[in-house]
Parts: sequence; C-alpha cells; structure tokens
Amino acid sequence: MISSIDKHLSALYCLRRFGIKLGLTTISRLLRGLGNPQDRFPAIHIAGTNGKGSIAAFLSSVLAQGGYKVGLYTSPHLVRFNERIQINGCPISDKDLAQVAEAVQRIYAQAEPPTFFECATAMAFYYFASEGVDWAVLETGMGGRYDATNIVHPKASIISNISMEHQEYLGNTLAKIAREKAGIIKKGAGVVTGTRQKGPLRVIEQAAVEKGVPLYRLGKEIRIRKNKEGSFTYLGIRRRWPRVKIGLLGDHQITNAALALGTVELLQEKGLHLTDEAIYTGLASTRWPGRLEVASKEPFILLDGAHNPSAVRTLKKFLENTSAFRRLTLVLGILKDKAWKPMLRELADVADRIILTRPRYERAADPHELASFVRPMKQDLVIIPYLPDAISLALEEASPADAVCITGSLYMVGDAKAYLEGYHAPC
Repeated sequence: MISSIDKHLSALYCLRRFGIKLGLTTISRLLRGLGNPQDRFPAIHIAGTNGKGSIAAFLSSVLAQGGYKVGLYTSPHLVRFNERIQINGCPISDKDLAQVAEAVQRIYAQAEPPTFFECATAMAFYYFASEGVDWAVLETGMGGRYDATNIVHPKASIISNISMEHQEYLGNTLAKIAREKAGIIKKGAGVVTGTRQKGPLRVIEQAAVEKGVPLYRLGKEIRIRKNKEGSFTYLGIRRRWPRVKIGLLGDHQITNAALALGTVELLQEKGLHLTDEAIYTGLASTRWPGRLEVASKEPFILLDGAHNPSAVRTLKKFLENTSAFRRLTLVLGILKDKAWKPMLRELADVADRIILTRPRYERAADPHELASFVRPMKQDLVIIPYLPDAISLALEEASPADAVCITGSLYMVGDAKAYLEGYHAPC
C-alpha cells in the first residue's frame, strides 16, 4: 500500500517534467493562496556559485546555538527530500511534509502547475511560518533575481562567489551571472560577498549602491588570518574573533565561515543578540553532509558533491594535500548540462584510476561519452553505468591504505550515501 507521504512525493516529483522556469509569478500566486507565509519570519538569503549550502549550515548552527528557532531551506537533498526543509538541524517529519505538500497542492490544483522547485519553496515557507521560526536561512536554487526564493525580503543577503554556471539561464559572462545573483540584494538588507573578480564585484557593488545598503567584501571589510593549529582569526569592521575552529574540512570552508561571520556582524549591527560562545560552538559543531565528507578511514572514502570546475579545483587541492592514502580511485558521475570537460581535465590529473558511472537522475551524462573524452588522459579507466556496482568494485579493489572518492554531482553523493547506508529511496 502506498503511504500518504509517498503519494505526495510522487506528485511533487512529477512536477519535474515542467523543467526550470525562472520567474516570480507562479511562486507569488502560490504564496498568496497560503497567506503569504514568507512575510511571517525574518530571512537570510544566500546566492552564489559554490558554498551556499555550507554558509547556510554555518549560519543555521550559530543561530540555533544562540537559542533561536531556525528554519533551513537548501537544495538538492542527498538521500531524502525531507533534508531540504529543516528546523534546528532536524528535517521535516513525513507527517508534516505530507500536510504542507497537501496545502500547496490544493492551491495549484485549479491553476497552472508550478515547477518542482517552486512547489518545494512554497512548502518550506509555509512550514517555517506554521512552526513560528525566529529565522529562516534560505539558499537560492539557481541565479537569484528570478529564483523562486527571491520572493522574500531578507534582513541580510549573501553572494558567496561567481563562476561560470547555468549559462543558458544566467548569461554567458561572469558579469551577467553576477547581475542575476545580485538580484537578491534589496533595500534594508546589507550584503556580504566573497566575490573577488573585478567585473562581477563591480556589478555587486553597483547593486548595493542602488539599493542603499552596506556591502561587506571578503578581503576588504572582512579579512581572515589562518593560524598554525588549523583555526583562523576573523577581522571585520568592528568585530574580531580569534582562534575560530570549524567543523567542516577544507580551506575553502574557512572562507565560507568568514562570510557567515560577516553576516552575523552585519545583523548584530541591527540588534541580533548572539554570544561569542554561541558563535564559536555553532561554527565548530557545523555538519554538512556530502561536502568533503569522510565516510570511512580504511579505506579512506570521501564523498564530495563538486559539480562545476571551481568546486572540482577545490576538491583536487584537498586531495593533493591529503597524504592519508596510497592509491586513489575516483567514482565519477556528472550531469550532462554541467561543464564536464574542464571537470574531467582537473580530475584526471589527481586520480590513479577512474570509474565512470551515473547517478539515478534524468540529467545524468552518459558515462560512455565522458569516457571518450577522458580516455586519452587516463588509461586506467572503467565504465560501470550502475552506480552501486561502480562503488562495489572500487571498494572491493581498495586496500586499507587506498582512497575512494565519489564525486561529480550532489546527486551522485546522494545515491552513494543511500547505497552505503543501505537506504533505498523511492523512485
């Protein structure tokens, strides 16, 4: 017998057939029907190419440590849809998920159906308002200006960084992409950014000036100094936090934590109360699955959702600086609409062996097509289209001193986690 939650999730996943439609008309209609729940909680809105989820996780953890009830909305999920909608680190229950899905589905039943992401966004906002969250930390799905989450009027906005991505939707230059992401900047909400390239940064600076809001820039108003023992010191406009330790691996996470701290400083200027103890504990206890996540030490199994050239370079740097393994096997699957050629060029250098496969997702690239490109660069290459078989082979052949890295997409990591943990997600 199909459960209530399975029926609602099946209806939700059916909306994927409508693809991606950028714009705020449909989400506005949905939220009006729900009583405009987005107006019933203060929000922090995060856009950017990479690091959005990690920044959101840092902020959610810090605010929760400070005693606030914090909603967190991110995408995609890894194993279960419930992961997208959380309060204080706890995913929405199946019962509550079914209720909010039904409420949203009643609104669009007699009108043009929303996209999957529009429906999920409306569900998250309705749930957060119903539960009376003190704060909502919201990650954009794509871009910013026409993203469904951009219906909110946040207390602070964050643009993590700018790289080439989703060019068919956002534009074919960094400046155009920056313009789309800068669309989340609104009057009354200061901005924090880690963007450093002159062109994109100029776009963000101009948007901040037009909206009359302060802009905190990494490397200018916000500076960080790495310490020998692995911590870092945050140096902001008025605040200084020394010896900060974080719960996520990789030097890039120090940057993400600094952007979270910049946002905290910005909000403290507006009256947010957070003790230093809450800030330090929140950053140190942050967990964010699927981002340089160590699933095993012997053999060393690393799960990372790197899905664009910039993220792959970060992963490559981490692997090159890690001496915990003798031989590295990459289990790799990429979505066909990503920049997979530069991704493969980067990863071919660092791997001893590559096993090409695909996640269980309709946008997954054909591993045979990937192989035709990467084979001249890597002779030790295997094609195993079924992901569980690819992981099984990698683990069977890995000695305790070897490493297996599963990467290329968050969908890859999600399927891998489900397989490794013995969970079978519904189709």
